[in-house]
Amino acid sequence: MKRHRLSVVLLLVVLGIAGAVWAGPKEEVAAATAQWATMFVDENPDRILTLYAPDAVLWGTLSPTVRQGPAALREYFVAAFKVLPGHQVSFGEQLIRVYGKTAINTGYYTFSYVKDGETKSIPARYSFVYVKTDRGWLIVDHHSSAMPTLLR
Repeated sequence: MKRHRLSVVLLLVVLGIAGAVWAGPKEEVAAATAQWATMFVDENPDRILTLYAPDAVLWGTLSPTVRQGPAALREYFVAAFKVLPGHQVSFGEQLIRVYGKTAINTGYYTFSYVKDGETKSIPARYSFVYVKTDRGWLIVDHHSSAMPTLLR
């Protein structure tokens, strides 16, 4: 019985390692984007900045200006976390394309937050441009804008 249990554990370990090996660049970029969502909700600007390259550019949903570099990005996230209390983000469809060591993830997400006891939401579209580094996939360009209303 003990021997059977050990075999099952070893099999699971091997399958887990194999799964990591079989993950391709698209899956890695999807995982990097999921990590961004987790860190965004954590409200820690220093932690989310670890996902951005040092020369990264951000044109944020709540920003009238483009921002470049860690100090400017940090300033954006500090302000965003303040104006979006209790914020969450949920991703919709993601279109991931990989071109060697560069990848682009384009899609839409919805930010939700609570203001005056009422849940509000901001549907937005985004593009993340990633570059593969020795630290993994880092964001070098992030554009996000509120979804426009349909013209009638």
